[in-house]
Amino acid sequence: MAKIVIMEEVCKGCGLCVRICPKKVIVISEKLNAQGFHPAAYTGEGCIGCKSCALTCPDSAIEVFK
Repeated sequence: MAKIVIMEEVCKGCGLCVRICPKKVIVISEKLNAQGFHPAAYTGEGCIGCKSCALTCPDSAIEVFK
């Protein structure tokens, strides 16, 4: 299984990664980051390492590790 790391302080919460994820393992967090946005968050398991989220992120706030 792969692992997703989301840099919450960079994320603007646009939701593109949530919509593109084929396994639906990314959600929008209820907490706010320092910029006042609700950042994306990895649910903790289920990532297949397709990197769609990282490639879609306009802020380059996601890294995928296999």
